[in-house]
Amino acid sequence: MSCHFPQVLMGSIFVWLCVFYVSISVSGDQLPRFEQPVKADGSLSFLVVGDWGRRGAFNQSQVAFQMGRIGEDLKIDFVVSSGDNFYENGLRRTNDPFFEDSFSKVYTANSLQKQWYSVLGNHDYRGDVEAQLSSMLRFMDPRWLCLRSFIVNTEIVELFFVDTTAFVDKYFLKPKKHHYDWRGVIPRNNYITKLLKDLESALKSSVATWKIVIGHHAIRSIGHHGDTKELIHHILPILEANNVDFYINGHDHCLQHISSSTSPIQFLTSGGGSKAWRGVVDDDKLTKNETRFYYDGQGFMSVELKQAQANINFYNVFGQVLHTLNLSNRLRAATDDSFAMATY
Repeated sequence: MSCHFPQVLMGSIFVWLCVFYVSISVSGDQLPRFEQPVKADGSLSFLVVGDWGRRGAFNQSQVAFQMGRIGEDLKIDFVVSSGDNFYENGLRRTNDPFFEDSFSKVYTANSLQKQWYSVLGNHDYRGDVEAQLSSMLRFMDPRWLCLRSFIVNTEIVELFFVDTTAFVDKYFLKPKKHHYDWRGVIPRNNYITKLLKDLESALKSSVATWKIVIGHHAIRSIGHHGDTKELIHHILPILEANNVDFYINGHDHCLQHISSSTSPIQFLTSGGGSKAWRGVVDDDKLTKNETRFYYDGQGFMSVELKQAQANINFYNVFGQVLHTLNLSNRLRAATDDSFAMATY
């Protein structure tokens, strides 16, 4: 068993973990909730990476190196994984060496030794889902936290992590040669109904300045997988009705930013953690005004939040900034009326 935390800190980390996990909500009527502190000045910063776990191959290690560099510059508070954490077929068991080979031994930079909040992707469901959700992985690497759906609450933002794989019909109706571990999901209709109810309730009751929803599958995408019609039908109306600022996903192995034509929601894809360059893009959608940025290669995303300002950068495998989104909700924070956006 190994871990990349300094040994002298393990005692305090264990105590911190006990406090951290005791603080979650375990009510059957709510999503589990975790408290994340902000910086002394009230700001918050984190990185987002998706579709990554390949033992460092397909430039995973190079992306991880740049994440460490940017993470140090921004003094990040945590990391978000947008799913498909272990390829091709998730983890086989709790003590699968693939966990350390693709996570602990890859993301070794000091700046990345922070809490990782992770959702499941469709490839994760092809393995032993319970292994990836198991608390035993937290003893192997205290950074790891993966649940189906949950909330991270801070002073200025609430992040709502949603298990989107269960919504996609083809995994159930046309699984091809793949086997999916649906323990905890079947009966599917009951699972989806409860998740939608819990998500809507949590969003309605949120008084956070910023609301961010994170799932593996895209709602809007011009990449290989395209839009996810099930999420457009089930989840998008809930987001639009509850003033969600960002929907962040992986699944398409690219980086992209799409604006909504019907609401202030910004759709952000960070799925370039390793294998990419599919060379598939919807050319018709690429030229539409809603598409602000698309990059078909490896990379990751950073998010910096203050009370009235969000700054988001997309980076390639060399750590170069490809696209920036600056969003102000100063007016909305004061009057719940409008916002201003700048991209370049």
